[in-house]
Amino acid sequence: MNAIPGAARAYICCAVLGALACVLPAFALPRLRPGSLAGPGSLWPAVLLLGALYALCEAPARCRFLGRSVRGSVPVTAGSFFPVLLAAAFLLPPAAAALVAVPGGLCGQVAQRPAAVRRVWRAAQLAIATWAAALVHRLLDGPAALGGAVRPGGASPGAPALPGVPDFPYALLPAGAGALAFCLVLSALDGGIFVTAERQPVRTAWRGLLPRSLAPYGAHALAGLMMAVLWRSPYGPLSALFVLLPMYISCWVFAQYHRERAAHQATIRALVQAVDLKDRYTRGHSERVGRASAMIAAELGMDTERLEVLRFAGILHDVGKLGVPTRVLRKDGPLTPDERRVIELHPEYGHEIVRGIGFLGEARLAILHHHERLDGSGYPYGLAGTEIPEFARVVAVADAFDAMTSTRSYRRARPVATAVAELRRCAGTQFDPRMVRALVRALDRYGWQTAVTSDETVASHEAAASHEAGSGPEPPPDPPLEATPAVAVRALLGAPPHVTGASAVSAPVAPVAPAAPVASRKNVPPPRGSDTPHRTPPPGGRL
Repeated sequence: MNAIPGAARAYICCAVLGALACVLPAFALPRLRPGSLAGPGSLWPAVLLLGALYALCEAPARCRFLGRSVRGSVPVTAGSFFPVLLAAAFLLPPAAAALVAVPGGLCGQVAQRPAAVRRVWRAAQLAIATWAAALVHRLLDGPAALGGAVRPGGASPGAPALPGVPDFPYALLPAGAGALAFCLVLSALDGGIFVTAERQPVRTAWRGLLPRSLAPYGAHALAGLMMAVLWRSPYGPLSALFVLLPMYISCWVFAQYHRERAAHQATIRALVQAVDLKDRYTRGHSERVGRASAMIAAELGMDTERLEVLRFAGILHDVGKLGVPTRVLRKDGPLTPDERRVIELHPEYGHEIVRGIGFLGEARLAILHHHERLDGSGYPYGLAGTEIPEFARVVAVADAFDAMTSTRSYRRARPVATAVAELRRCAGTQFDPRMVRALVRALDRYGWQTAVTSDETVASHEAAASHEAGSGPEPPPDPPLEATPAVAVRALLGAPPHVTGASAVSAPVAPVAPAAPVASRKNVPPPRGSDTPHRTPPPGGRL
């Protein structure tokens, strides 16, 4: 709990108090008093059955015995069995429906620590959302539309009540309204936790949450309505369980998606490892560029799907170096014009390597054009302004920022403030000012930290000293030091695009005197000879 920000702790406590306010009135209901468990008209059988059913649906992800069979085919994730909660909202009073959500919320699987706090938060969130759905459903006379219990004409007062006929299509209205309330409450609570725990800006925390939830929650509402109708039918509660079969199938489809996503990540990881093995200087650089690109994307308000693709673009932006001779990449001295020409072909090599990987989408153009300049003097095609793809403009800023703030073989890392000042100076000519401003906002919010490995620190500092004295070699192109494995794992496995906690350097970025420009190029190649397989990149680009 100590790792959670104070605002988030207060927010979670308020959510728990709200959940208690929703649940505790259930025990004051005549049909939910402790002594009415086996009495006629008791709600306890429905509450216990639905609560146990939802808890059972959430439990396999945590159970080792069940997990071996379930995880291999169907991942049980939060939201997979929301129809059970919506059915409870349609069948029970609001307080009783909220009570159904608590056991499953406490039993659900969480991916990150602290697990106990996250489970309590999840249970409170689901209880409040289910209570709201049940309340809206009841306000629109939903229980009567489902077909309340009626007595046949002429029957004696002691005769058993029979299920009524559902009022379709009107029953769809309260069910849809209840599902909408469920969706609204979950989205509102999720946005609040993003603001307080993840420190996302208020203007973007709720962006996209509701639109992405409407379609799946609408499907869950239909399944929950089917369960409620079958529950009150002559076939009884057992028949309602058959509605879970489509949910099981949807989980299977979800599993296929996650397997495909895991394969994508394995592909990215293999390519990055290949580049790291070829050029010892680039270790960690790719992951940091991917992280900085994702930070910029988040500030620009890109949706989650594009943000992930942009992270892939940052991670793979230098994959074309696989086509560059190793002796050129590892050369310590100045590059000859021919060697520089070969290195400047790496964006085209990279595009050729990834052009058949369909899931990369826009990332392929970012790999090809991340060395273009806004003024048109970049390479490989000399694009200018908005001709340069948006992803390429983002990666260009992230690449330059990490190049300046990473320890090199010829110099120490520059301070973040110095790098930001240089980016601002080059904005409008080399970099897109919009991307630079987005990175600065992200740095102000999250900070930035790079890692230096112990085996290269001494050599790097000695080389930097000799270079500053004027006797060192010419700076090789793009030679950042490797990052810690944790940074690579976070970037490759889709961790949040920011650094928090003890690893964050969150001091505000203050303007300082600009350092030597990163936009200038040395060893600009002359026109290529006839033996060069590709055309010469235009002068003025940044390597």
